[in-house]
Amino acid sequence: MIIIPARLNSSRFENKILVDILGLPMVIKTAKQVSSLDKVVIATDSKEVVELANKHGFEAVLTSSSHQSGTDRINEAVNLLGLNEDEIIVNVQGDEPFIEPQVVQSVINRVKSIQQNGEDIMMVSCHKKISSQLADDPNHVKVLLDGNDNAIYFSRSKIPYYRDHYEKATYCGHLGIYGFTKKSLNAFCSLKMAPIEHIEKLEQLRAIYYGNKIAMVEVESKSFGIDTQEDLQNALKIFG
Repeated sequence: MIIIPARLNSSRFENKILVDILGLPMVIKTAKQVSSLDKVVIATDSKEVVELANKHGFEAVLTSSSHQSGTDRINEAVNLLGLNEDEIIVNVQGDEPFIEPQVVQSVINRVKSIQQNGEDIMMVSCHKKISSQLADDPNHVKVLLDGNDNAIYFSRSKIPYYRDHYEKATYCGHLGIYGFTKKSLNAFCSLKMAPIEHIEKLEQLRAIYYGNKIAMVEVESKSFGIDTQEDLQNALKIFG
């Protein structure tokens, strides 16, 4: 199941999930983008968004307005839905209206392989190669990987630091898509918020702080999360 967390109020871009994207509200455009892969449910704190989802043929779950992260929101949703512990849950951000379905499928496939092989991994996410210039933007999160393609750290800062200032350096840009089983999602959300999570405002750091593994899949994608009005204009230029 694909669950889209959709908080109505955003500190950087108010009501952004409702902004028009090629004739559709952003959250609905995102849902339609991935609806061929699995059932899509929208988890929101807004009755307005529930009604909007239903109008466009999507199921929606009304959740608490007190959640500090999208993953905590979808965790409430999966428990309200009463899903099986082995159910694969994919968190697709509501501000990714141009995410390629094959990117989400790559995350689903990796979760399936973890289940089949019994790997000790809490969650799956993905990354793509980005330029040094793009890596300078704190809105584009970077990730460092170990030799097994598991995440070592995520940061808004430009990591790693190239001491010799290699001009053609590339970085691993994180895409905010997460794959769990219901069981591992519940386990993640039972953890207390970590200090580094609070500092960077990156919820996935909670897993790493408590010693859990995040498997990363490399993908090719032109998509990016829309966090600001500038992001919106850039996305419409590229995809419009």
